[in-house]
Amino acid sequence: MASKDDPKFEPLKNDLLLRTARGQKVERPPCWVMRQAGRYLPEYHKAKGNNDFFECCRNPEIASTLTLQPIERYEGLIDAAIIFSDILVIPQAMGMEVVMVPEKGPHFPNPLGSPEDEQFKEVMERECDVKESLDYVYKAITLTRQKLQGRVPLYGFCGAPFTLMCYMVEGGGSKMFRHAKTWIFKYAVEAKKLLQKIAELCVEYLAQQVVAGAQIVQVFDSWAGELSPASFSEFSLPYLNYICDHLPARLRELGQEVVPMVVFAKGAWYALDDLCKTKYDVIGLDWLHEPKDAYAVAQKYGKVIQGNADPGILYGGHAAITKVVENMVKGFGGGKQGWIANLGHGITPFVNPDDLKFYFQEIHRLSDLRQEKHAPSQVDVAAAEERMHNRFIMQSDW
Repeated sequence: MASKDDPKFEPLKNDLLLRTARGQKVERPPCWVMRQAGRYLPEYHKAKGNNDFFECCRNPEIASTLTLQPIERYEGLIDAAIIFSDILVIPQAMGMEVVMVPEKGPHFPNPLGSPEDEQFKEVMERECDVKESLDYVYKAITLTRQKLQGRVPLYGFCGAPFTLMCYMVEGGGSKMFRHAKTWIFKYAVEAKKLLQKIAELCVEYLAQQVVAGAQIVQVFDSWAGELSPASFSEFSLPYLNYICDHLPARLRELGQEVVPMVVFAKGAWYALDDLCKTKYDVIGLDWLHEPKDAYAVAQKYGKVIQGNADPGILYGGHAAITKVVENMVKGFGGGKQGWIANLGHGITPFVNPDDLKFYFQEIHRLSDLRQEKHAPSQVDVAAAEERMHNRFIMQSDW
């Protein structure tokens, strides 16, 4: 059993993030950032060598080394590791070819064109054993847990069904999402069947990551913001719900402790209330949310917030970083309960690692300066809801 008391792993010395994710009061907000193991670090390029991206993902030794690099560089400042992998390993397990094109990103040479494509039928009929086909991910997680020696907890993750479907039909990233919109509006029945299949695979994939040693899991819906509120409710939210509704039971079947679950729906600011009504413990925020307003809404539902600085502040110098961190610390209640400090999306490749260090240092410093505050009052919550409602009325594309 891959629990905190698993004899395969050393006891967890820093459980700050897990306590925060469970809604407990803490001494300070835990810190980490999405994509913290990545191209902005010079040591990343040295460890990666001549291997391509997916070769690194498939090599447990390399993947674990890359995962630990930010933990070692920012020792004492960072409170979680996230396994070095990619959300697109699930489409690969479904039989689709994915390559990582340098400077461009992921590419599917043969995306799903329509429900009439033979490939779509093959994908839907294929028996996918993610326990076997993604074994390299689980080996990397176990090896990483061993190397961490209990320093910080380890995140596992997967892509959300809608985001994965977007890649599978677009063939990569997109500005217009023409093919994804064609699928959901023209082939809605078939799109939902595909989304359901992906959701079921996500549950098993996350469960096996926990078996391997993951102590918290996150679902990334990177393209959620491409959907209208109505479309999000139809083509994303039900499948996000499927994952959080079914993962705990699957973990119990496997003899595992139920771990905290995080959902990050980038761009879906209008869905904060809906996401807070799910069984996810932590709601990830991008930088489209004002911290004070989002925190008040989350507190109403007893949810924890993760986020939410614009990654671009790391290009802006120390004064800009301090200003944003001050606003987050103040808006998120001083960081004593209900906030995991992060960026509002993944860190970008050209950031100076020392500027990220300063970001972490400022979170520590400024949260220490704040006196413990009471939870938002009913007046605060009502005011926040009114501001978000007004924003919805002004910006909704219904």
